[in-house]
Amino acid sequence: MTVTGTGNAPDVVDVVALGESMVTFLPSRPGRLADVPAFHRSIGGAESNVACTLAAAGHTTRWVSRVGADGFGDHLVEAIGAYGVDVSHVRRDPSRPTGVYFRTAGDRAGDTHEVAYYRAGSAASAMSPAGVDLEAVRAGRVLHLSGITAALSQDCLALMRELTGPRPGRPLISFDVNHRPGLWGEGQDPDVLLELARRADIVFVGDDEARQAWGLHGARAVREALPEPEIVVVKQGKGGAVAFDKETDGLCEDADGTATFVRAVHVDVVAAVGAGDAFAAGFLSATLRGLPVRDRLRHGHLAAAATLTTPGDLAPPPPRPLADRLAALDAPAWEKLRLGPGWTTADTEAAEEARTP
Repeated sequence: MTVTGTGNAPDVVDVVALGESMVTFLPSRPGRLADVPAFHRSIGGAESNVACTLAAAGHTTRWVSRVGADGFGDHLVEAIGAYGVDVSHVRRDPSRPTGVYFRTAGDRAGDTHEVAYYRAGSAASAMSPAGVDLEAVRAGRVLHLSGITAALSQDCLALMRELTGPRPGRPLISFDVNHRPGLWGEGQDPDVLLELARRADIVFVGDDEARQAWGLHGARAVREALPEPEIVVVKQGKGGAVAFDKETDGLCEDADGTATFVRAVHVDVVAAVGAGDAFAAGFLSATLRGLPVRDRLRHGHLAAAATLTTPGDLAPPPPRPLADRLAALDAPAWEKLRLGPGWTTADTEAAEEARTP
C-alpha cells in the first residue's frame, strides 16, 4: 500500500487524528482508588496518543477534537501541542466540560484494575458532522480514528460514518477498533464497530476484542469478517501480531495459514497501558515511509515497547536510526531481543548489546 497526498490543500499533514482526549489522573501508589491518597495529572486519549507519538517520530500531525472552555481543556491543548501536534482545529465548548478519568496502577487486564470515567456529557461527545471542520479533518495523508468515538453519542457515530464513507480524494483511513465495553450502554450495538472497520483501509484489532465484540475466534476469522480493508492487523498481546495485506494474503502464509506474523519483543514491563496506541503509531509511521509489512509490524512492536517500559500512557518512540537498526535484525536476533527501561535513549553500543537477552 502506498500513501499518497490528499488534494492540493496547503495544510496537508501526514496524519490527522480525531477523537476525545481526557485529563488522566494516575495514582501516586498501587491500591484501590478508595485508598490512593494522591494522583498525578497526565493526558490520555487513544487518537491524540497516536498523533503525539507520530509527531515525536518526525511526522506532521493534527489532532481534531472538542474540549471544554475550562482549565482541563487548556491543559490538554497545551500538552498535546507541546509534542508538535497541530491543535489549531480543536474547538472549545462553553457549556460542556472536558472529560477526566482516574485509574489504578497496573495492567488494565488485572482483576483489581479500576477506572473511573467522568466523561458523560463531555465536550467531545458533542462532535458531529456539522460541529468539526471536515476540510481540516480530511487534510491528511492518513486519517486515524477509533471505535471509542463511535460510542460517545449518536452525533459522534454520525461523524464517524461521514468520515469513513466513500468519497473522491478520501485520505487513507486508519481505524483502531478499541472496543471499550463500558462505553457501550443499553441500546448501543458494538456491531457498528464491524461496520466502520469494513469501511477503513487499515484496521487494528486485538484478538480479545474480536472475540468480545463480534464473537470471532482467531486471526483468520477476523480477516474473513473484514475482507474490504487493504490491511487488517490482529494483535495477539505478548505473542505478537498478524497483518493480512491484500498484496500478500495467501502468498506469505505460515503453517497456521496467516499472512505476515511478527512476534512481539521481550519487554521488562513497567506499566501495561498505552501499548496499543503506540503500536498503531509505529505501524503507521512505517507505512508512511513505505516499508514492507514485516517491518511495519516490527516498528509497531518497538513503539509499543517504548510505552511499556515507561510508567505513563504516552512515551517518546525510539529514535528512528535505533528503531531501523533493530527492525532490520535477522530472525534469530529479533527473537532474542529484550528491552527494558531506558532502552530508547541507549547509545549505539548499548543498542547493540540490547540484541541479546
